[in-house]
Amino acid sequence: MPSVRIGVDTGGTFTDVVLVDEHTGKIVTTKTPSTPANPADGFMAGVHKVLELHAGDPGAGPEIGLDTISGIVHGTTVATNQLLEDRAAGTDHLGFVTTEGFEFLLEIARQSVPDGYGNSYFWVKPPRIVPVHRVKTVGGRLDHLGREVRPFDEDEAVAAARWFKEHGVTAIGVCFLHSYADPAHELRMREVLEREHPEAVVSLSSEVLREYREYERSVTTLVDAAVKPVMRRYIQNLSDRLGRQFSIMKSNGGVLSAAEVVHQPITTVLSGPAAGALGAALIAGTAGRPSVITLDGGGTSTDVAVVVEGEPSLTTEGSIGRYPCKIPMIDIVTVGAGGGSIAWISPEGTLKVGPKSAGADPGPICYGRGGTEVTVTDAHVFLGRVPPHLLGGEIPLDVAAARAGIEALAGKLGLTPERCATGILEISAFNQSNAIRQITVKRGLDVRDFPMVAFGGSGPLLACRLIDILGLPAAVVPPNPGNVSAFGLLTVDVKNDYVRTHVSRAPAPDALAAIYAELEAQAADALDREGFTDHVYARSADLRYYGQAYEVRVPVPGGAVDDAWCAAVVERFHTEHEKLYGYGYRDDPRHAVEWVNLRVSGIGPITRPAVARVPEQVGEASPVATREVFYEQWGRTVIYRRADLGAGAVVRGPAVVEEYGSTLPVHPGFTATVDDHGNLVLVSDR
Repeated sequence: MPSVRIGVDTGGTFTDVVLVDEHTGKIVTTKTPSTPANPADGFMAGVHKVLELHAGDPGAGPEIGLDTISGIVHGTTVATNQLLEDRAAGTDHLGFVTTEGFEFLLEIARQSVPDGYGNSYFWVKPPRIVPVHRVKTVGGRLDHLGREVRPFDEDEAVAAARWFKEHGVTAIGVCFLHSYADPAHELRMREVLEREHPEAVVSLSSEVLREYREYERSVTTLVDAAVKPVMRRYIQNLSDRLGRQFSIMKSNGGVLSAAEVVHQPITTVLSGPAAGALGAALIAGTAGRPSVITLDGGGTSTDVAVVVEGEPSLTTEGSIGRYPCKIPMIDIVTVGAGGGSIAWISPEGTLKVGPKSAGADPGPICYGRGGTEVTVTDAHVFLGRVPPHLLGGEIPLDVAAARAGIEALAGKLGLTPERCATGILEISAFNQSNAIRQITVKRGLDVRDFPMVAFGGSGPLLACRLIDILGLPAAVVPPNPGNVSAFGLLTVDVKNDYVRTHVSRAPAPDALAAIYAELEAQAADALDREGFTDHVYARSADLRYYGQAYEVRVPVPGGAVDDAWCAAVVERFHTEHEKLYGYGYRDDPRHAVEWVNLRVSGIGPITRPAVARVPEQVGEASPVATREVFYEQWGRTVIYRRADLGAGAVVRGPAVVEEYGSTLPVHPGFTATVDDHGNLVLVSDR
């Protein structure tokens, strides 16, 4: 029987689908409009569509149904959108249990103020994820080593559980002081909740994030509890409709079965963007570019990340909206600059673009679905830089409506329509460039050292301007750029992360070995449940100079833990600290090194799809049409069909390269060359 794997990435505007035939190696891609009211509808429509396309391929073999798919991997924004939109369904029924005397932990939070202290006079602290009246405390206390100072108060735990039940609190986060050292009291609290309030969804901090810093651990646990109900319903709905299990992309760059994700849904909050960064990393690495900037332009937003030597940068200092989430995640910066971003006039009379988006419904004016506000896509359509249709003609665009919208907005600004549309695109390009600077310059990287991989439906549209603005050496546009995130879903291993806080300036090797062994045992159990017999463990540790507030993570060797092993890890820390901050105290005994967190990633490796080579271009590339396009001025511009371009083909601007899911405008003064793997490599001739 045929065997295929399918990746489905649900975005704000389109649901992208990639099918890989494991027998033939053939890759089939497609897109379908997203269905925000019920994302599962768009998911199922995309799966059926790609199966029909594959069945219609003469080389596909026997027809494939849902029951013959070997695996489905999903990138979803369900959890992320709930947090970003502060939906009442997530937080209005959320409660918090913490240690007696710490009921104001969420209110106190941290002293940091967004945008620095220059903004502190005007800044108003936003509402807490759980208000004080839904915070309950329970007696009992552990010290920082996990030793019991006061016993767990069962009566207070029962009273808290009953109060939650009486007041309709159905999602509960539990975070006791120092539970990272010993989870015993939190486990007791869960037993009470299961007995007294069995319909409640419960998240324990010792299972979500077993490391110190109570505030961040509490909020991360509460975010997990908040998204659990909606994720469970969504996953169950999809499982029922598919009639089978599937996997979900995690923020850390791995995947996990849906059956496991329901127990830790917070791990999916950057599901789709993480897949895009990984897919782009594989494509760029295959093309001989191991270090790149990835730019994933969608309908609602643009996500950027940095890949260094084939690996996207990771962080545990991320946040989703206003909630700090200390789970391991790919370091991604998101900006509200997508194809659906709305152009508007500020009270001061200046032109602004985003972050509000027209989304998939009603969408831009040119979609003809009732949209009334000018978007970035409307500007591209008016200027002729995208064709008068999307998805190869499946979605016709109303060019006249886009022109009318641009003319009306231009009239209010006192600009010509061309200058207004160009200004919209210029502002959007600068918004994207600022996100790229955040991920590079603010982290000590020179943006001019990194080519950019531009993908997503709208990602390639502003590639020429970004090269100019940032001084990038090149931009790489992969084949089927609108489906790179869905392709990325099929390139990643199963991966679980485990952490344990162990603060010590002189840790005993035996103690470190015991903790790593316990973490690896947890990883092994999870990989066994996923059906993997081949396990890979990646160890790391967070260290700092004594007296510092934050740590530097370094990879650590496998094998036996002894004094030489510890010395090697400390040496790696000195080197990494100096690399990050420009100084270190390697030879200064006054600055002791302190170990803080020990980490293990359990990895179940998969077989990645091959990135195929494309045939050589025979003769000079020939355009398929011409149309009026505005760059510096209106002019008759050649249009190329991407599928017609072989390796070595050269497209000189001004030109437009079109394909099913995206478009690349090649501005005057730029050249795009097709490499051996079908990537369009865009460089400035200036």
